[in-house]
Amino acid sequence: MAVFGALGAAVWVAPQVMPSEDSTSQPASCSDGEQEELPKAYKKTPWPVSGDELCKALNRPDLAKLLGTPGEIATTASGNSNTAPLTDGKVAQPEAEVKFDTYTVNVSATYNDLTTHQYEKLMKTGGERAVETVAVLGRPALFSSDHTMRFEIDLGSGGSGGPVQQCPLARTLTVALERDDRGGCYDITVWSESGAVPDDSVLLGIAEKVLPTIPERAAR
Repeated sequence: MAVFGALGAAVWVAPQVMPSEDSTSQPASCSDGEQEELPKAYKKTPWPVSGDELCKALNRPDLAKLLGTPGEIATTASGNSNTAPLTDGKVAQPEAEVKFDTYTVNVSATYNDLTTHQYEKLMKTGGERAVETVAVLGRPALFSSDHTMRFEIDLGSGGSGGPVQQCPLARTLTVALERDDRGGCYDITVWSESGAVPDDSVLLGIAEKVLPTIPERAAR
């Protein structure tokens, strides 16, 4: 989550959290700072990837070309090693995000026991109609759509915020962590403030380039 300004901060949130910073003339790079202590959930997960590792995998020199916007320069690149919401800190969910002028790309890894088939059932039960099953790198995968959300955080003495607002559509490709789909997934989400989303083939192309560069989890 990113905070803009000192008061009345505006935060954009898609199916995952999405930070943003001021653009620079040089491509943004991932942080090389000291490693923070990981949440306990990471110690209980076999070889979970960190947010920094996801950021380095996602922030490719050819990412703008894969998005269909060659020539654009990444304005922000970040990663974090958080836990999944509503899990009481028990499920590791690192994520990374790279932002361009046209699109923003977010990649997360969720280390739970839900298979992609179970995800599909949950989405359809929740009313999601744009679900499409595919295969990526020999792994079960599915496409889904959801709206980003915008909410305001008042950092003043009142500590209140504005109402949550529904904002542009985001497209997500969910890919099983392993070929036999025993649980857990990667989510690749793309959106833009204009509301435009790239063709699904773009997300497939990103997945096929990025996922093989992410450190593999230990065999179970």
